[in-house]
Amino acid sequence: MAYITFKNINKSFGSLHVLKGINLEVEKGELLTLLGPSGCGKSTLLRCLAGLEEVQEGQIFLEDQDITNLDARLRQIGMVFQQYSLFPNMTVEQNLAFGLKIQKLSKEEMKEEITKALKMIGMEDKRNSYPNQLSGGQQQRVALARAIVTKPKVLLLDEPLSAIDAKLRKNLQIEIRRIQKELNITTIFVTHDQDEAMIMSDRICLLNEGEIEQLGKPIDIYTEPKTKFAAGFIGNYNVLDPSAFSWLTGVKLDDEDSVAIRPETIAISREKPNRANAYEWQGTVLESRSRGNVLRYTIDVNGIQIFADTLFRSFSIFEDQEKVWLSVEKRNCLAVADKAAKRTGYHTAAEEKKSA
Repeated sequence: MAYITFKNINKSFGSLHVLKGINLEVEKGELLTLLGPSGCGKSTLLRCLAGLEEVQEGQIFLEDQDITNLDARLRQIGMVFQQYSLFPNMTVEQNLAFGLKIQKLSKEEMKEEITKALKMIGMEDKRNSYPNQLSGGQQQRVALARAIVTKPKVLLLDEPLSAIDAKLRKNLQIEIRRIQKELNITTIFVTHDQDEAMIMSDRICLLNEGEIEQLGKPIDIYTEPKTKFAAGFIGNYNVLDPSAFSWLTGVKLDDEDSVAIRPETIAISREKPNRANAYEWQGTVLESRSRGNVLRYTIDVNGIQIFADTLFRSFSIFEDQEKVWLSVEKRNCLAVADKAAKRTGYHTAAEEKKSA
């Protein structure tokens, strides 16, 4: 059995069915991200594991032990929330000591563990500071240190960076990943940000309306989405329904399938490229928007809007209303299903390797 196993987890709030038969395994030492839009069930699943929500149907196992009905205080799970939840009347050292006192460590042992935790987050000099004397990023680091100082079996992170500005958020993503690897602690991370999930994860579990839409390594989910939802949520794909794709290419699809095309795989030019094994369409530039070092063009192809990404280079900028040619290799047109197939069994890393 895996390190953590969710077996047929169901959870409802009144008439709202939030988790619908979740079967999932998490391997020891990995960082698994639960990704999805608000209301998909990711935080609820995390709280079920922590013992903060009651499981109405199904079982949760940790190290082969059934913890479904175990008191939350006995699960040896550390958790960091979006709100830092630091004790405002305690110093950084006192905040970190709180959980260690419950474990009844000696003063010498507590001091040693606190010093190691502060060194790990680079805040040795803030030992005697109070939370209101720290920045938001520093408070989040302290919350992380407080969660790991007790050496939990599992670390749970529930959108811990959503309230932090973009630049600091990037730095903390790297720091959290470094600490997680250094400690080799099994971690489940919750976010609605696909870029964050791609950076942080060993595997991503994409949830949609209480069910697992797709699970796998970040690069696999990004390059090989299985459903329209996965393509739209992870890669900002162009998703063409069967009639639109058939009209553009002359290729007929099954009614249950659509075609997903990543914007960066579409080439734009002023002249017809005449590429082999590619679809080519002429269209009109509607607008362009800067996305950092990338320009995203919206191009109208006879009433069908196509997004195409190019590097932001001054010598290759197309103007609004300019006629352009689009070209995409046929291999980059991926068939995706309208909905995820009904899943059985468990989603494991070993299962993915076997099917690869």
